[in-house]
Amino acid sequence: MEIKTLQVGPIGTNCYLLCDETEKRCAVIDPGGDPLEVAAAVKDTGCAPAAILLTHGHYDHTGAVADLQAKWPEVPVYLNRRDQYENDAYLQQLFPPVAGTRNYDEGDTIAVGGLTLSVLATPGHSEGGVTLRCGNVLFCGDTLFAGSCGRTDFPGGSVKKIMASLKRLGSLEGDLKVYPGHMEPSTLERERAWNPYLRQAMNG
Repeated sequence: MEIKTLQVGPIGTNCYLLCDETEKRCAVIDPGGDPLEVAAAVKDTGCAPAAILLTHGHYDHTGAVADLQAKWPEVPVYLNRRDQYENDAYLQQLFPPVAGTRNYDEGDTIAVGGLTLSVLATPGHSEGGVTLRCGNVLFCGDTLFAGSCGRTDFPGGSVKKIMASLKRLGSLEGDLKVYPGHMEPSTLERERAWNPYLRQAMNG
């Protein structure tokens, strides 16, 4: 398993390429912008894209999806349906429609070559936020950051729900690697020790 990180879009969203080097397949996680850069990075890995996986529906995580769908029409795109607002023009400014997505939710699994990603529902930053786990790696989107957590003042956000999601992540066994939607990576042990939001959630 190899992970490549790109910072894309206007606010430096982390887009991750999760590669199975043996079977030469990869997942593109949160392509929030710069589709040409993302496509070139995928090509450089030598892996064929197997799926586009979205941790939530905010524009800074989905911005390159339409262009990548045009380039890779056979590649499925996964997004929790609670982050799609088909009939609300106001909310669509924050949650732009993503055509042709497949819904995924708690307990679902996605195969990428020989790798398996498990879906954990982690709402709070948005109603449909998910964390994707692959082995000892967590792709947390905007739920858990190094030293912080996602904001909850956007539509669909909830302090109560993000605290429950943080407690769930903090309660996972082992020192898992944390790959957040913004800023630098971390580990669960580091966050359990130093992240004030995670510590509050664990003690709540």
